[in-house]
Amino acid sequence: MITGYVIGESLRAGAEFAPPGLRLRGVRRLDVSASAETGQPGLWTLVEWASDDDDVAGIADALAAVLEPHLGWYADFTAGEERVVVFAGKVFRHRRGDEAGRAEAVAYGRSVGTPVHQLDWAE
Repeated sequence: MITGYVIGESLRAGAEFAPPGLRLRGVRRLDVSASAETGQPGLWTLVEWASDDDDVAGIADALAAVLEPHLGWYADFTAGEERVVVFAGKVFRHRRGDEAGRAEAVAYGRSVGTPVHQLDWAE
């Protein structure tokens, strides 16, 4: 099973994230005003999803196609022991616990403007 989330505000205007087999697990609104950076909204919509389809590349590509590149928005998900971190047009895949793989994704995030404190995804 593949599970993940996407922040609604990270999607480009008019974009749709709807790969085959995707199902909604929940939607929450979060007040992140204390940690939001300039240009980011103070409220985020967290959309949690899952898929029994094992097409990791297809889901990653679907996310990469809809994420807003401005401010370095990203989404991440897990597929078994693999962590997949997706930025607009760029996908990183590494095994959970692989610090070199994680460091590569973090470095890329910093290079595209993702706020440093927002790059600390769980392993």
